[in-house]
Amino acid sequence: MAEEVSSFWGPVTSTDWCERNYMHSSYVAEFFNTISNIPCILLALFGLINALRQRFEKRFSVLHISNMILAIGSMMYHATLQRLQQQGDETPMVWEMLLYIYILYSPDWHYRSTMPTFLFLYGAAFAVVHSLVRFGIGFKVHYMILCLLCIPRMYKYYIHTTDVHAKWLAKLYLATISVGSLCWLFDRIFCKNISYWYINPQGHALWHVLMGINSYYANTFLMFCRAQQRGWNPKVVHCLGFLPYVKIEKPKTQ
Repeated sequence: MAEEVSSFWGPVTSTDWCERNYMHSSYVAEFFNTISNIPCILLALFGLINALRQRFEKRFSVLHISNMILAIGSMMYHATLQRLQQQGDETPMVWEMLLYIYILYSPDWHYRSTMPTFLFLYGAAFAVVHSLVRFGIGFKVHYMILCLLCIPRMYKYYIHTTDVHAKWLAKLYLATISVGSLCWLFDRIFCKNISYWYINPQGHALWHVLMGINSYYANTFLMFCRAQQRGWNPKVVHCLGFLPYVKIEKPKTQ
């Protein structure tokens, strides 16, 4: 929410959210929307370490890194509320979904070079166009379409997975994205009412936290499914008794 307060970054030039600006620091426009990206970074870092340590395919390392880049871009956007930083948040969102599409569909794609080539060119073209054009609602529709393209394959992986713990990862993925989306909608639709509440529930910040958890569950589930495809005998185990990750046993020939 725009406020007449002292700020380091100047007037707001990006989409503004339902959090009073510069309430905690003149250098951070939306404090809670900024720091709420930290869980995503930490979870993605944990996933990256696990992927590298167990020598998963590079696509999963790139996926975890893309989660971190997205979270950092979101932090910069909400800290500054500038158009350039908003583009630095939205463009990685599209790139990440293109990476998910590749991971989900590539195992059954017979022409190995066509899919990554097309997705790379699509992502590059979007970045160029997005730097020149401010999409607004068009970006949200485009992003939703990319998300919907992933659902059939995620469902296929779910019904072909017999491991109970892996199925729970998929269920938690669905639960966090559903609750997170409700938080996003609540914050956006009822902002005028929320702004008069004594305590702002920070729906957009909750969306960040839940989507960080959601991304980790999605990545872990996909790592399990891919390990199963490769015959690596995957198991879902827990770090410190609560954080799930995939442990594999590769054949000695690999």
